[in-house]
Amino acid sequence: MEKAIVIGCPGSGKSTFARRLSKATGLPLFYLDMLYHKPDKTTYSKEAFDAKLARVLAQERWIIDGNYERTLSARIDRCDTVFWFDLPTKVCLAGIEARRGKPREDMPWIETEPDEEFVAFVKDFKTGYAPRMARLLQAAEGKEIHVFTSREMADAYLEGSEGRSACCR
Repeated sequence: MEKAIVIGCPGSGKSTFARRLSKATGLPLFYLDMLYHKPDKTTYSKEAFDAKLARVLAQERWIIDGNYERTLSARIDRCDTVFWFDLPTKVCLAGIEARRGKPREDMPWIETEPDEEFVAFVKDFKTGYAPRMARLLQAAEGKEIHVFTSREMADAYLEGSEGRSACCR
């Protein structure tokens, strides 16, 4: 593994896993939210975001954490490994609630209040976004794809080969 992406529903544990994977492998970690969002809760332009992402993709080794559908195909094309967090919606909603008010290295601000639009996105993730993501992954050839349906599966992957055989295709 030299180039990996970590995708899935917000609140599923992607960023926590990505940090642990980076520490275990020595691969540099990049958060799409940090490339896109500014600390004042505004965003960089599409062009600025694309330029930053292109610089990351040009590197020889990386882990990229985040979905961002518009650029997902390009990241799948360039990666060798995909980690997809396909957890139940209620687990993801609880994950979002648990991180509220806490500083995070994957976000340039502290979320202090519920964002109803974001919560609606999470609630619709499995029926809206996930099927499109699944189609892109099904079309991907030569990629090692790991699907985690629980955080315990992700933990087992990081802990050794026993977990890898249970989660991977």
